[in-house]
Amino acid sequence: MKTTPTRISSRRDLGTLFAAWRRPRAVLWTAAGVVTLGFLVALEIAARHYGVRGPITNQAREVLFSPRSGPLLYAGLALTMVVLTWRQRLVAAGAAIGIDVVFLLVRWAVGAEPNFGNGALWVVLGCAVLAVTRRTGSERALLLKGAGLGLLLVAGHKTGDTWLLITSETRKTVLDPYVATADQALGNPSWLVGRFVEATEPVGGHVLHLVYGQLPLAAALVGLYQLRHVAAERRFPSHHLVRTFLVIGLLGPAVYMIFPVVGPVFAYGAEGGQWAVANLWPGTPPSAGAPHAIPFDDVTPRNCMPSLHTAWATTLFIHSRKGSRPMRYAGTFWLVATLTATLGFGYHYGADLLAGVVFALTVEAAMRAFARGWDPAAVRLVAYGTTVFAVLLVSYRYLPVEMAEHPWAAGPLLVLAPASVILGYLRTTGRWDSAAGAVRQPEPPRPAEPQPELV
Repeated sequence: MKTTPTRISSRRDLGTLFAAWRRPRAVLWTAAGVVTLGFLVALEIAARHYGVRGPITNQAREVLFSPRSGPLLYAGLALTMVVLTWRQRLVAAGAAIGIDVVFLLVRWAVGAEPNFGNGALWVVLGCAVLAVTRRTGSERALLLKGAGLGLLLVAGHKTGDTWLLITSETRKTVLDPYVATADQALGNPSWLVGRFVEATEPVGGHVLHLVYGQLPLAAALVGLYQLRHVAAERRFPSHHLVRTFLVIGLLGPAVYMIFPVVGPVFAYGAEGGQWAVANLWPGTPPSAGAPHAIPFDDVTPRNCMPSLHTAWATTLFIHSRKGSRPMRYAGTFWLVATLTATLGFGYHYGADLLAGVVFALTVEAAMRAFARGWDPAAVRLVAYGTTVFAVLLVSYRYLPVEMAEHPWAAGPLLVLAPASVILGYLRTTGRWDSAAGAVRQPEPPRPAEPQPELV
């Protein structure tokens, strides 16, 4: 006999769904999504105010128009494909390449610039649509996370471009003389490394430019290595490099607004043109004096304090420690080469690098604590890192002359500040890793040895 369905089951389903949304983690992720969307909308409005397109418009245009960075879009597709099986990956990659071939033929026919990458974006968006329309439950969530991770990688890059525009438009003066004066306590490392890079030209400069420019590619490779088991395990690891990379890129430009600096090659070098204090870098270190804010153009980004390249290279080094031996060597090489490039090309002062290390370790500790759960040790580490970072910025701004006049005291103190954060990070995370290693699954019981039959 057939039974007439009642509304009780539907009410139970709605109740179950509502209860799921009320879980703390679901509420947190929902809030994070709302905040991120609001942030992107705010940046879009700010960019429109200055007469340019914002991150949302730029990413939406690349569905049809020529992309700015094809490799970045394919890197986003690669992150999305970590949730797919090998057969699905081949289909997705083939579809992306096929779509790009069609776009290239059309652009060739109309005489447009032959860029690529639209196909990768189409496939990532297609995965998101497929997740909503054809998947349910955990499979839908997994595929949406994969598509979201790929889109966030691209959106993070677009957001950074908008942030840099805002810094140059809103911060009419820069604080380079303060940082350059404080840097004398460290021995003017940008001037020293700059002369070293000049002496190794052209080989040294080409290698460092390659490393400096391909840091996102190195991070994508390490991230893909960490996410290589997602398709098999059907879940993402609780913590991975890509998350920290995105958060650093989101928070760092906010500090640019507080402490605008353009770098030695602009403030004291030929790249600054008429806006430079003098053409001194890297031959002649600046003399000590009374620092003051200087006006600068509305084009050069104020993107030095802290050094985000240093922060990203530091997190890349940290996450490569648990990889294979070649990956560990590559992580070490990328860190050393990135630090050399940031100083040797005159993009940063030594003070920027110290602040970048502290910034990276503080963000990384917060992300690890978010993944494993906050405890008193995590709160202390993040609070201490934040305090040291703030003290560095305040000292650069208000004590540069005293630091330059007493380098034998100020120099070691500047180095010891990030060293103390490094030591605290190693101790805290070491205890976390030991506690995680102690919690192991019980070994399965051994099979009983066969007993001799009784005759």
